[in-house]
Order: sequence, then C-alpha cells, then structure tokens
Amino acid sequence: MTDLLAQPFTLPCGATLPNRLCKAAMTEGLADSWLRATPELATLYRRWSEGGAGLLLTGNVQIDRNVLERPGNVAIDRNDGIKQLKAWAKAGTVAGNHLWMQISHAGRQSPRYITNHTLAPSSVRLPLLGNYATPRELREDEILDFIQRFAHAAATARATGFTGVQIHSAHGYLLSSFLSPVTNMRRDAWGGSVQNRARFLIETLRATRKAVGADFPISVKLNSDDFRKGGFSNEDCLQVVQLLNTEGVDLLEISGGTYEQPKLLGFEGRGSSAEPQRQTTRKREAYFLDYAEKIRKVAKMPLMVTGGFRTREGMEEALRDNACDVIGLGRPFCTQTDFAKRLLAHEINEAPRFEKTVKLGQSRWLSGASPIFFIKIMNLLGQQGWYYQQIMRLGHGLAPDEGRGTLKALVLYFWDELTTAARMRKARRQLDAGVVPPNG
Repeated sequence: MTDLLAQPFTLPCGATLPNRLCKAAMTEGLADSWLRATPELATLYRRWSEGGAGLLLTGNVQIDRNVLERPGNVAIDRNDGIKQLKAWAKAGTVAGNHLWMQISHAGRQSPRYITNHTLAPSSVRLPLLGNYATPRELREDEILDFIQRFAHAAATARATGFTGVQIHSAHGYLLSSFLSPVTNMRRDAWGGSVQNRARFLIETLRATRKAVGADFPISVKLNSDDFRKGGFSNEDCLQVVQLLNTEGVDLLEISGGTYEQPKLLGFEGRGSSAEPQRQTTRKREAYFLDYAEKIRKVAKMPLMVTGGFRTREGMEEALRDNACDVIGLGRPFCTQTDFAKRLLAHEINEAPRFEKTVKLGQSRWLSGASPIFFIKIMNLLGQQGWYYQQIMRLGHGLAPDEGRGTLKALVLYFWDELTTAARMRKARRQLDAGVVPPNG
C-alpha cells in the first residue's frame, strides 16, 4: 500500500517537496530588538528541520518595521540582518527539507503596544478589546511601495538561503484586508470589485515572481472565507483563485477567519457567517476541507490545507480524496518537534493534543452573555499563549513544559509581549535617528 504522506511532491516551478507534511506558519516572537533573526530562531528551526516535515513555513516576516503582528517579528526593512537570515536558513534546512519565508504586513492588526499608527485600505478600526488603533488609509504611492517591499523581501529570502516564500494574504492582515468589502471601502482602482480588491495581491505576486525568477517556489496563503457577514466570502475566494491561476502560484494554502472570527483556531465570535460543519468534515478533522473541495474545482495550482488535522487517517483521507496535496500542521510541532518523523515512520498515528482552559471562576461580574464571550476570548488567548511559550522554550534549547498552566502561560505571554515591545520601540527610535544596528 502506498504511504501517501511520505510521497514526494513536485511543484509547478520544478522544486520537489520530500513529503506531504508541512510545519505551518506560527508566529515565533524570537527576533532581537532590531527585528533581526537570532540564534534562538536558528535553534528552533534546526529542531523542526530534523523533525521530518518536508516543508517548514516561517512565522510572518514583516516588510514594515513600524507595523508588526507582534513584538519579536523578524522584519526586512532597513535593519540589516543578512548574516542572521543566512544562519536561520542554514539551520532550517539541515535535514534536506524546504524552508519558505512567509512575508507579510500586519495592516490594521498591529496592537497598540507596538504602534498607534496602523495602516489599512480604509480607516476601519478593529474593535477588539480596545487594543487596536484606528488605521490610516493607505495612499496609492504607499501601496506601490509595499508591492516592491514584498518583492525585495522575497529576493532577500532567496539570496540568504530560504528555498521559497509565501505571500500572506489571509487572517485579516494587510493583503487580506484589501480583499474584504468590510475593511476595503475604497472607490479607486484598489477597491470595489473583487478584481480591484485583489489587485494588491496580484501585483505583489507579479513583482515577486520577477524578483525571484521562475524556478523559485511562491506560495499564497488565502482565506477560504472571512466568516464575517459582508466580508470576503467563499464566492469571492473562488473568483480570486481564478485570478491566481495565471500568476504562477506553486502552492495555495487554504485557511480562514480573521481576528474577529478566528476560525483557524477553532473559535467563532459573534456575527459569524460560518456554515454548519458537515459531519464528513468532522470525521476528517480539518476545518477547511469543505472549502478546499470547492476551491479544487477551479484551482489550477496545488493546494495545502491547514487547521485541525490530528490523525494519520484524517490526513491520508484528505490526500486520497484529492482534497489537497499538502497537509499543514502547526501546534503538534510545539510539543513534539519530531512528530512528522515519527508519523512517517509509523511509530505514532495521532498528533499530541493539549487543549486547556483558563479557570476564571464564576464571580458575579462574569455572568451574562458578554462575560461568557470574554471568557472564550481569554481561553483562546490562554491557549495561544501556552503554545507561544512552548515555542520560546524550544528556541532556547529547552524541552516543552507540558504541565504549564494556561493562566500562567497567558500572564507570561503578555509580559513577554510588553517587555519585548518596549525594547523594540527603543531600537526603532535609534534606527529612525540613523543609528547603525550592532553586529551580532
């Protein structure tokens, strides 16, 4: 019987992935104060490279050092760091796997403790816990500049040893927000019709391909649906995929949701437009397989689905049914770095699961619908914080702390965010003043 997960896969550009497993992008928060790669990132990705997945995707590398997804993002924006990128790429490919740099701009989803000067297609604020400023609408010359910055980051990735790139156009970040009618209310050539809303993404792909050449893998991460009423819908997605068919995309990763609707994390907020999940999809585990099957009918490029896969049976069924070509996995690699190797060797058949809850009690002020929603958000952030803490431990050469409580992880996560943000802001002021970053 053919071992589907272990089969190599050749991309349209000619590059071949050693197997069908991908360590999906997860934000690391391990850059230095100057937003350059660090020995901790090299340690982390060496462990993941040796862990057996054929493809590793980095957490989002930013094209704008002023507007980040979180403190500790790596950025490629007048901050040097070439030597550090080379060390990261070398460590992340020691086992012969691919390592692709995910390139992104956070847009309006940059927290206040990073900046009060967020950017977006239109001035539509993210109303989440008061943590996000009202963004400024981008000028056309800034859009054109960002297109070239994406291309420059991709060329830098190739020059420093990364074996591919992924353009992040999902989860409500800048390119994704241009696709949504809720956040893109422009009346110029960058807004209105689906074709206009997708123009930023399409022009970015064209500039990127020109910068890296025909033989270098370029992936796109795209929402199958924002799951928000009036937002980027599955019908919109199908139209965008048709536009992407002629742009030389080597792998399309299907995901979904935004900060308001973090469906990628298995959570639905208020105002969700998500359809009830079919029983067959529940059996197959992955959140977005139903959507991937619709996309498969129009897509001419290979597909990757990320989110929810936990068993060999579910992964193999998705490949066998031709629902996707590559399986994306994230959280399992935070506690078992060799999860893929053991899965491919048939030593295990299921990924680790660590879903904990924040215990906030039943005090009087936590009664009613709104506090219940608050508790859900805290549980979501607590779980995220728990995994972020594991990633940091891995980067420091430590074993995962599987016994760490979720509430403790949440507190430590926010402490790390705030202290890292303070160091980053200081370094940013120095860069703005013309100070050259120290060699390191």
